[in-house]
Amino acid sequence: MRSTISGYTRLPKAHKFSAAALVTAAGAAALTFAVVPQASAADAHSVAVKPVAQSVNEFGETQAGELAKAVDAAAEQAQAAAKGKVAAVAKAETEAKAKADAERASRSTERQALKPAAAKPAAKPAAKPAAPAKKAYADNLDGWIKESLDVLKSKGIPASYEGIKRNIMRESTGNPRAINDWDVNAVNGVPSKGLLQIIDPTFKAYHVEGTSWDIYDPVANITASCNYAADKYGSMDNVNSAY
Repeated sequence: MRSTISGYTRLPKAHKFSAAALVTAAGAAALTFAVVPQASAADAHSVAVKPVAQSVNEFGETQAGELAKAVDAAAEQAQAAAKGKVAAVAKAETEAKAKADAERASRSTERQALKPAAAKPAAKPAAKPAAPAKKAYADNLDGWIKESLDVLKSKGIPASYEGIKRNIMRESTGNPRAINDWDVNAVNGVPSKGLLQIIDPTFKAYHVEGTSWDIYDPVANITASCNYAADKYGSMDNVNSAY
């Protein structure tokens, strides 16, 4: 901004330097004109000279405008450089953070790989199903017949409680140790034995698996005799006399 004191225009510092340069240039021009011989009046009329000189004030204002533009351009360049530096710093920080995160993840993965896997508890063996409780039978004629009937049923051999008991009572009166030592079988050396009076060869031939091999065993004797009767007569129920 210009300020006027006592009729003089006060120039800024930049304008002062420009004005001084202008004065110097004007002095040089005057010196030049002094050395060169003056042209005649006719010559002066024949040569037209275009005025090019500017006032001091105009010259100073022009220089100030150029200086302001230069300052603004420098400020813009400095601001752009600052922004670029900030962006570069932010990018470097982002890259450093990403690298640090990757390194931490890698170390975590390595630690997981080194960590022993937790041992799984051994699987308990499947509990075996409890065996069904063995059926209890009375140790008498009723219990022997019932147990024999269960064995016969499991083997598909027909018989009934009534048919078995009826033939037992006729053959041995229910005595499991009974033996016939007077009939033809006894004469031939193979007496009839047990509850249903069966001979040894017949007992062995019709023995039922799962029963004793003792011919005097009540259940084994009944079961083998019923198996023989089923083969020869269809069922012990069909036997009503010596068989």
